[in-house]
Amino acid sequence: MFDWFNFEQRARRKAVKSDRAHLEARTRRFLKAYLAADETRKPQFYHAVEDASAKCHPPNTDYQLEDAAMAEATSRVAMKIVLAREKQSAAEQDDKNSAFITDAYATVAVAYHRAAGAYSEDKAMLELGTAAVHLLTMATSYMMAQRDRAISPD
Repeated sequence: MFDWFNFEQRARRKAVKSDRAHLEARTRRFLKAYLAADETRKPQFYHAVEDASAKCHPPNTDYQLEDAAMAEATSRVAMKIVLAREKQSAAEQDDKNSAFITDAYATVAVAYHRAAGAYSEDKAMLELGTAAVHLLTMATSYMMAQRDRAISPD
């Protein structure tokens, strides 16, 4: 029983270390840019995060999975996309739009890792993850409101 707990704890620490290396700076940059943006630019952030989130939900999802397992799987997909985009941008000349999209995926990965409980022992990542979850929640609400406006004939 204790071996399982130690294995799970080591795996969680490894995941946090990986998130710090690949996601933390990108997520902080994205969140700071969002906070600095005026109200006319904020929808760009909502669209980017919502789109990234939608593309990260694992295909053929087993809806019997617990919420934490679903969040973990979504975070893993987002991390893979971030790593692939980093590798691609290293081979090509990086532009601001590409970095913005990659940062959105990093923010989604951190948000879902926070939702999965991965940062329970790391206060700084827990706070960053909480901010990412809040942004993702605002983006989802904004996008749903936009869809509702498009549907309702006023």
